[in-house]
Amino acid sequence: MADFSFGVSMRLMRKTAPFILFRMAVYFGIAAAYVIVTGTGAGIGWGIGAMGDEGFRASATLWGGGLGFALTAGVIYFLREYILYMVKAGHIAVMVELLEGRDLPDGKGQIAYAQAMVKERFGQSSILFAVDQLVKGVVRAITGLVQGIASFLPIPGLDNIMGVVRAFLRVAVGLIDEVILAQIFRTRSENPWETARDAVVLYGQNAKPMLVNAAWITVISYALAFVVFLLMLAPAGAIVYLMPGAVSAGGFVFAILFAWAAKVALIEPFAIACLLQAYFKVTEGQEPKPEWTAKLDGASAKFGKLAEKAAGWVGGKKTPEPVTAATTS
Repeated sequence: MADFSFGVSMRLMRKTAPFILFRMAVYFGIAAAYVIVTGTGAGIGWGIGAMGDEGFRASATLWGGGLGFALTAGVIYFLREYILYMVKAGHIAVMVELLEGRDLPDGKGQIAYAQAMVKERFGQSSILFAVDQLVKGVVRAITGLVQGIASFLPIPGLDNIMGVVRAFLRVAVGLIDEVILAQIFRTRSENPWETARDAVVLYGQNAKPMLVNAAWITVISYALAFVVFLLMLAPAGAIVYLMPGAVSAGGFVFAILFAWAAKVALIEPFAIACLLQAYFKVTEGQEPKPEWTAKLDGASAKFGKLAEKAAGWVGGKKTPEPVTAATTS
């Protein structure tokens, strides 16, 4: 049995509609940037290619489009910290508020309210990004522990099965780090590092039910994304057809881009809403178990880093060094 309700998830989507629209604007804007810059690069390459024969023009067009695509990818890579801070974390914050029965402002006020919550909990975007990266590392370690236990089972052909399982689990745990971040908003944490550390321990000691829930949600999410991809093939192909020196593979690539935009703007928040319910339900009333804390200490250096950061955090700042006679002399 799943530990979440699709009905509750749909209600969360409806009540956070301003954030859904915000996500659509951001992610479809990113997809459009890829198309525009790639098309511009292809156009420049096509113009340069006019100085040579047909083979040179085709090559120049391909190189121009490729460089435009790579340039956009580079810019998006450097903006990933800002997107996590402004879009993803804010949406998680308002979902948690609704699941906890708290009221939210309507319209644009909801986005400003959420971003104020993120700033209150984390301060700078770099801190949120650092917490998220460490949590991802610990989650991967927990997944490795689960796989390690399964590898000792005396089942014929298990190695082949585990290869598929490992690949699937890497996808299935892709949103768990965002669920861990949700616990920081849920508890109104003053020390995000410490709460993240406790939250990953709770995840570890409930890894089996959480992975089962994540597996179901992953299958549904990627099935929906594939349907969107098929629907996007025709308009993506039309866009490529209008580009100079059109390349047939471009339609396939742009369809993947638009499907990705739909996935992260619409499907991903629905999946997170489901996972939030599951995490809150299976960990309700639990405290981190010392044996799991010890396991993670031995399995992940990043888990120890969370403890270090937690110890040095006081109201958004590192703990000041103690003043000693040696330092004052």
